[in-house]
Amino acid sequence: MEENFQAVCENRSGISLIPSAGFNNESVHLSKITSISTEHKFEYLLIAITEKVLKRIDPEILSSGKTIVVISSTKGDLDRNISSPFAESIAAFKKHYQFENEPVVVSNACISGVLAINAAGNFIKSGLYDHAIVLGCDVISDFVLYGFQSLFAVSSTPCAPFDANRNGITLGEGCAAVVLSNTREIFQKSAFQLFTGTSANDANHISGPSRTGEGLFRSVNKTLEQNHISGNEIDFISAHGTATVFNDEMEAIAFDRLQISEKPLNSLKGYFGHTLGAAGIIETAISMQMMRNNLLVKSLGYKESGTSKTLNIATENKSSELKTILKTASGFGGCNASLVIRKL
Repeated sequence: MEENFQAVCENRSGISLIPSAGFNNESVHLSKITSISTEHKFEYLLIAITEKVLKRIDPEILSSGKTIVVISSTKGDLDRNISSPFAESIAAFKKHYQFENEPVVVSNACISGVLAINAAGNFIKSGLYDHAIVLGCDVISDFVLYGFQSLFAVSSTPCAPFDANRNGITLGEGCAAVVLSNTREIFQKSAFQLFTGTSANDANHISGPSRTGEGLFRSVNKTLEQNHISGNEIDFISAHGTATVFNDEMEAIAFDRLQISEKPLNSLKGYFGHTLGAAGIIETAISMQMMRNNLLVKSLGYKESGTSKTLNIATENKSSELKTILKTASGFGGCNASLVIRKL
């Protein structure tokens, strides 16, 4: 995480032009982990990130019966098993660590990561578990890339969220983890308070977002209400910001309706690409690092406002006290999710 956060602080992107990666051998900009060549990439990444988690907590927590592992992913190991992309890899992952409890997979389009964190938080609040290890992982597959290309949704340049010249997403792949617990003492670094959020579905269209931002408006509104948090208390918004014309416009409308459009905001897709089911976890983890370092990181790729409602997009890195942040995500099928994190 430190290495990735350092790259973000230096405004370095992992996106590059990958030759012949797309349909009909078209070269496509992607944020791809080219250093890993194993055909078991999904499983490899899950184990790799779990090993990093084990260096930060007591290893006995992972094997405890009071710990649940929650995995956020949209496609799992799709390239190896298109009919059942999770069963084999998750079984192997469970066997590797001898988990006491069956891992839970959350797969609900691009809100999977935020949804997984909320689910894990609710598991702990209900008393079912004391700890939750939430992993977000997705790898780029031909199936997914060709699908987005067929929708003419892939940007011809590295994506530029909320910019006037944005023309689509840049896909990425990655894996990240966050740890939730009812015991503050398990954390080696400063811990945060999670205010579990809500999800809402406006069912506008199978792939197009609501033109009024209805689902996102409802999700954020409900998240703030149920946690008794005012919009004025939000110091920063980590938006979904895919860089498609309609998604970014939808988010701008929703934030304007919520009267929080003046809050500093960024999208991290310009750094990591859109990592689908991993996005909510990666972006939450980076936002927590921003809070630890009191640093507002600029939204990479943004130059000129490209939405009908003006947003306060971060155009440069800036020192700022970030006490309370809002994380949002939106996905195909009209799904939206949100959560709030606060410094303790």
